[in-house]
Amino acid sequence: MDFEVIFKALGEGTRIKIIKILSLKPMYVCELEGILNISQPRISQHLKILKHASLVEVQKEGQRAIYSLNKKLIEAVSSEFIKFLDTPLEELKEFNKEYQQMQAVDKDPNIAICKSCSHKNK
Repeated sequence: MDFEVIFKALGEGTRIKIIKILSLKPMYVCELEGILNISQPRISQHLKILKHASLVEVQKEGQRAIYSLNKKLIEAVSSEFIKFLDTPLEELKEFNKEYQQMQAVDKDPNIAICKSCSHKNK
């Protein structure tokens, strides 16, 4: 699961609105256009990004398409992200460098001084 692609797709206000609206029911682009008061090309661009992230699904109906929220993916992302946050850093191979840096930072006397000064100011 590519959290970066998914969260990047969700990182824009209009796309969040589209996700919320599609959580209520599947819709055509013209419906989203009317609800959000945004041009069809802009709606289509947002839907393209959401589709690329697999957050929405498309069902063709002749020349038109109806968009729906991929609720299974949303549930899987939520579950997997919680698991990701709960996994110790040292168990995530893609965070090996950061884990090593954390170990070094925890032992760095200059950082210990910095931390003790900030605690005194509170």
